[in-house]
Amino acid sequence: MQKQMATGWSLQSAVFALVLALFQIGPAFGQGADGLANSLSTLYRTSNAETRSISPENPTGERGKGAMATTGTGQNASKYLGRGWKVSPSILVKAGEVATLADANGTGAIQHIWLTPAVAATTTWRSLILRIYWDGEKAPSVEAPLGDFFAMGLGQYAQVNSLPVTVNPGSAFNSYWVMPFRKHFRIEVENRAATNATLYFQIDYTLSDVPADAGTFHAQFRQVKVLPDKQDYVILDGVGGQGQYVGTYMTYGIGQRGWWGEGEIKFFLDGDREFPTIAGTGTEDYFNGSYDFVSPLNREYQPFSGPYSGLVQVLRPEDRETDTRFGLYRWHITDPVRFKSGLRVTIQGLGWQTVGADRVYRPIHEAISSVAFWYQREPHHAYPALPQDAELQPARR
Repeated sequence: MQKQMATGWSLQSAVFALVLALFQIGPAFGQGADGLANSLSTLYRTSNAETRSISPENPTGERGKGAMATTGTGQNASKYLGRGWKVSPSILVKAGEVATLADANGTGAIQHIWLTPAVAATTTWRSLILRIYWDGEKAPSVEAPLGDFFAMGLGQYAQVNSLPVTVNPGSAFNSYWVMPFRKHFRIEVENRAATNATLYFQIDYTLSDVPADAGTFHAQFRQVKVLPDKQDYVILDGVGGQGQYVGTYMTYGIGQRGWWGEGEIKFFLDGDREFPTIAGTGTEDYFNGSYDFVSPLNREYQPFSGPYSGLVQVLRPEDRETDTRFGLYRWHITDPVRFKSGLRVTIQGLGWQTVGADRVYRPIHEAISSVAFWYQREPHHAYPALPQDAELQPARR
């Protein structure tokens, strides 16, 4: 009898444990979709999430508050049509001013940003500084020149066809990075140029529950005009806490003849000091190319743009040998670099030279810039101050 009772209780406990496990597995068993992590394989699922969008036509993103403007950058063009007819499609950001694009409360995630700047011929996209603040923080989690954030740091248009960032004709910048917030977010753009800028934009976000393990999105810009001799270029440093590194955008301005991309990328994880846990095999290797990014068909640099990586720009002067500029991106979508307590990312400046009969490595001293993208649990450490506007500008050879 006792054996039968024990067996019964054992079976009952097993069934209870199985039911509990099924509910803990995830959305397929009882939990509703949160509407934040979307893909083609999950689009059929309904949820209680609420879609919102902030634009100059609805600056608060509130329900039923769009297309109500009576003044704006389109008021003259719409004067014969009236309210509701594209009265406020953009905002004017005056020289030296900071404009707030979005300031919203709630819990959820930004899922898409579309933005296109109209600037004077004398202004580059590096004169516009993008900043994003999460949940009332005083220091931004995202701070970078607008062009570099969207993989356009060289000041000229090129098409980008990647998963988290696309750039489409004529200068349509799109971000699909998922950016969670728990209480509030604010997005602003500073115009450091001497002329006014006009911004058209739309920020699409969803109000929903945010998972407890969700990190917040970060992006940090750095640059050097001349890389010091035999020093690694620092892409990211001073990161503390837990998170994952998800992408790199870089520009190189090459002032000498010859190949420049032998430098190895290094990820120093969780207290690594002299030697990193992850060491790459070369610059073009890290950006998912090989053999100098040269096409075997014509022996020329071959720009490309893919879901996870790209050599999106090769800008050459007339002599075609020196002073070439390159723009590259590498997104760690399926292979994020995870860290528990800290992260430092560097890359070597390294090329080739001929010494007598030998072909040997040479340290390079080029102009390099970068934006690092990562998620982490807050708080984050302070970022280095951005250079002044004149120092930010890409070299024009």
